[in-house]
Amino acid sequence: MYKTISNKIIREFDLCYDLSEAIKDENEELPIKDWVHKYRDVVPTNDIICLLLRDEFLSEKDLILFAVWCARESLKLIENPDERTVEACNVAEKFVNGEATQEELLAVRDDANDATDAAYYAADVAVDDKADIAHAAAYASSAAYYASTAAYASSATYSISHAVSHAASIAASYASDAAYNAASYAANTAVYDATRASQLDHLLTYFE
Repeated sequence: MYKTISNKIIREFDLCYDLSEAIKDENEELPIKDWVHKYRDVVPTNDIICLLLRDEFLSEKDLILFAVWCARESLKLIENPDERTVEACNVAEKFVNGEATQEELLAVRDDANDATDAAYYAADVAVDDKADIAHAAAYASSAAYYASTAAYASSATYSISHAVSHAASIAASYASDAAYNAASYAANTAVYDATRASQLDHLLTYFE
């Protein structure tokens, strides 16, 4: 597992973006936290998060716990979150701590999927002021579903990093969408950026 970041290491992942324009020194290799602190104002936060959310940098357990944290942050913004999505987060966390079975995890994952489908349907048929609330619940449910999917991935054929990345990005998208109705597009974007920054701050705690 990598403890440092360099241009050479980054290119091993064959990413869709090239950071060489921002990182000129091809010989530079820094500890992960030092690299992030140096370049977080240069490299887009989304790109840094996507770079770090892989098993070359984090254990499966930490990846899943981060996804659960992102989902819970999203659910905090819902006045009455669906209990199925809350339980999906709880059981996902228990599973990676060895306190829940794969069968229990799969059951809550299926329940979270049903809750997400119902939430998106409610959002599709909602009108006027209720539409924003319905879409918010749908995003939060989706983030929780992907958190439980990330946990299930540790015992199934599925990309953990893909599921974790979805949980994080959906949670951030929800936070900004929740602000959209009451503010300008600029404020909406600011909330999204702030949420992503908060996610990166929390992600760095796994590299202590």
